[in-house]
Amino acid sequence: MTRSEEESQPAWRQRAVVRGLSAARSRAEQRVQRYMDAAFELMDENGTTEFTIQDVIDRSKQSLRGFYQYFDGKDELLLALFEESMRESVADMTKVLKPADDPMTRLRAFVIRLHEWCEPTASPRKRGRHNRVPISEFALQFSSKDPERVREALAPIFRLLVELLDDAVEAKVIPATDTRRAATLVQQTVMCGWIANRLAEDPRRRIKAEEAWKFCLNGLGG
Repeated sequence: MTRSEEESQPAWRQRAVVRGLSAARSRAEQRVQRYMDAAFELMDENGTTEFTIQDVIDRSKQSLRGFYQYFDGKDELLLALFEESMRESVADMTKVLKPADDPMTRLRAFVIRLHEWCEPTASPRKRGRHNRVPISEFALQFSSKDPERVREALAPIFRLLVELLDDAVEAKVIPATDTRRAATLVQQTVMCGWIANRLAEDPRRRIKAEEAWKFCLNGLGG
């Protein structure tokens, strides 16, 4: 049916079609969310992404056929979980920054919160609707498989950090001349710190959030 033919349909028919499409979309969104929730629950219980598609099917009480209607496979599901975790992390960081009343306090709050989202711990802190596999682990896992999608998922965090650095430079509390470059260095320092912490046998050698902040602050010349 052409566009002109669709527009010539009676108004009641057009409304019925719109309602039908809206209902179908709502059902699809609910099914997708059930797969996502099931996968997050498995991550909560195991502290890892080492679960199977069948585990997700069993937990969600939906079909394998339905799963492949929405996801190409496990990697696609994990990327969706990563993107959802990033969305929640940005919302959480934005909320944490609101009470801060000066650029340096806001920058410190951001770095510490980012460290918490990236740090694997024996008892993961609850962020958002579920406990989380660290977002840094997700990023590392997919940086070689789908770097473009990882960059897109991380972009909101990067933009927020650049904004905070711009404010700090404007307030003359740090002398950074290229805030985008500075943001890249801070983000990489904090997000990659979890690798060293994971390898450290002695808990006393693990980098803490406040230490990460002081290191970044010195690097920024604050």
